[in-house]
Amino acid sequence: MTSVVERVLPERLGRPFRWLASSSWVSNLGDGIVMAAGPLLVASLTDDARLVALAATLQWLPPLLFSLLAGVVSDRVSRWHVMLAGNLVRVVVLVVLATAILTGAVSIVVVLAVLFLLGCAEVFVDNTSATLVPMLVRRQDLAVANSRVMAGFVTLNQLAGPPIGAALFAAAHVVPYATQIVLLLGALALLAKVRLPPVERPAERRHVRHDLAEGLRWAARHPAVRTLVLTIFIFNITFGAAWSVLVLYAQRQLGLDEIGFGLITTMNAVGGLLGTACYGWLTTKVTLGNLMRIGLIIETLTHAALALTHTPWVAMVIFVVFGAHAFVWGTTSVTIRHRAVPTELQGRVTGVNSLGVFGGLVVGSALGGALAERYDVATPFWFAAVGSAVFVVVIWRQLRHIAHDDDPLPAES
Repeated sequence: MTSVVERVLPERLGRPFRWLASSSWVSNLGDGIVMAAGPLLVASLTDDARLVALAATLQWLPPLLFSLLAGVVSDRVSRWHVMLAGNLVRVVVLVVLATAILTGAVSIVVVLAVLFLLGCAEVFVDNTSATLVPMLVRRQDLAVANSRVMAGFVTLNQLAGPPIGAALFAAAHVVPYATQIVLLLGALALLAKVRLPPVERPAERRHVRHDLAEGLRWAARHPAVRTLVLTIFIFNITFGAAWSVLVLYAQRQLGLDEIGFGLITTMNAVGGLLGTACYGWLTTKVTLGNLMRIGLIIETLTHAALALTHTPWVAMVIFVVFGAHAFVWGTTSVTIRHRAVPTELQGRVTGVNSLGVFGGLVVGSALGGALAERYDVATPFWFAAVGSAVFVVVIWRQLRHIAHDDDPLPAES
C-alpha cells in the first residue's frame, strides 16, 4: 500500500499536498455524479432546446460575472476560509434542491436557480483551489502535482462520476444530489487538514479596482498567458455551442438513454487517462506551441465528426480522442500559468483565465440553444466545426508565444 501511495502521490510533494489532492478527488467524484444528473434532471422537466442550453449558460455565467472578483478575494483573504465558505454554500443549495425533489416542488425554474447559485459558489471555490498547488509544491514539482490533480479529475469527475450519477438518477432523482452533499462534507473534512503557508499581501488597503487592474495588466503583458486566454476564449465559443445541447444530441441523434449519456463523459475520461499516460513523452517530442496547434485541429475535426455520425460506438471513439486532447491542453495551460505567475497574483490571473474560459462558454451556449431549436441538434456541431476551422487560421501565429521559456516578466517600473 505504501508503494502505491508513493507512486501516486510522491512523498516529495508533501503531506499538505496529499490532503489537498485527496480533498480534490472526493469533491470531483461528487461533481462528476451531478455532471450527468443535472442535464438529465433538466431534460426530464423540459424538451425545449433553449431551456436545456440555458441550464448550461446559467452554470457558466457566474464565472463570467464574478471570476475577476473571486481572484481579488483569494489574493486578499485566507484562501482556506474562501474554500470553506464556498463549499458550505454549495451544500446548503444542494439541500434545498434535494428537498424540492423529495416534496415534488421541483420545477425547471427551481433547477435553473439552483444551477446559477451553485455556479456562483463554485467560482470562488475553483478560483481559490487553483492557487493552492503552487503554495504547497516546489516549482520543479508543479508538473507532477498538476498531473496528479488532473488525473483525479479525469478518473473521478469524468470517468467514474457520470455513469454513477446516471445510474443513481435512474434509481431516484434525488439520490445523486444527496450523494454529492455527503461527498462535499467529506472533502471539507480532508481540506481541514491542510495548513497553507502565509501569503505576502500589501500593507496598505487598496481599492478593488486597483487589484483588478493589476491582474488584468499582468496577464495582458505576459505573452504566453495572454495567448492562452485568447485561445481558450475563442475555442470555448464553439465548444460551448455544441456541448450545451449534448444531452439532446445524445438522445435525439445517437438514441442513447440516461446510462448512455453518462457513458459519453466516461469516454472523455478514458481519453483523458490516455493523455495522462503519454503527456510526459509528448512534451519531450513536441514543442508546447505545436502541441496546442495539433490539439486545436483535433478539436475542429471532433465537432465535424460528431455532426456527421448517428452511430453511438463511433461517437464514443470520437469522445475518447477529444478527452485525450482536453487533458493535454488543460495540463499544459495550468502548468504554464503556475510557473509564470507570482503567488500573490495567482488568484487574479486565474480569474482572468476564467473570464476567457466562461466568456466563451456563455456566448457559445446561447448560440447553441438557438441553433438547435431553430434547426436540429447537429447544427451547433456544424457551427463549432466551421467556426473552429476559421479560428485556427486566425490564431495560428499567436501560438508561437507558447514555449518552454516561462521566465517571469521584469517588475513594472
